[in-house]
Amino acid sequence: MAESRLKPACRAVVIGGSAGSIEVLLKVLPALPFGLSFAVIIVLHRKNSVDSSLAHLLSLKTAVPIQEVEDKQPVLPGSMYLAPADYHLLIEKEEVFSLDNSEKINYSRPSLDVTFESAADVYGPAVVGVLLSGANADGTAGLNAIKKAGGTIVAQKPETALSGFMPQHAILHTPIDEVLDIDELMVFINALNVPKR
Repeated sequence: MAESRLKPACRAVVIGGSAGSIEVLLKVLPALPFGLSFAVIIVLHRKNSVDSSLAHLLSLKTAVPIQEVEDKQPVLPGSMYLAPADYHLLIEKEEVFSLDNSEKINYSRPSLDVTFESAADVYGPAVVGVLLSGANADGTAGLNAIKKAGGTIVAQKPETALSGFMPQHAILHTPIDEVLDIDELMVFINALNVPKR
């Protein structure tokens, strides 16, 4: 009964990272086509005073519409969303975003774990979690939550990361499905897309 183990089509790709992640995104995002069949949600550790134009910078590199998240904004396929600085980003059951400024987790707000865990709750096996370069352990618990919900979890190859600690920590503590370099990550995300007939 192999068919019963087939995962549903991807509905959300959640990409998390810290130091070195923007460089990866600037290479990966241009490879993504307009009209994706899933939402892309990006959560990066960043300071409020810095990167205020990050959504604009990323928008110059991709055909996919991208915007910084606003509270209660719906999560829609074919769109890309960037977590604002200094807020935890959650997804509610109604598939709308919720912003939260409660205490930092893993010294971070936004915390990758918070977003990964809420995406696991909402999308279950239809979510893919991707962990990029970074220098702390944030993201590992969240990837575990996605895996337990039946989703797919991916880590950047640590040797290709500016800061390999974050993906390496996840690889050591979670049953990662794929460990990919940047080119492989482009191919992997594109392969999740289900073109409209």
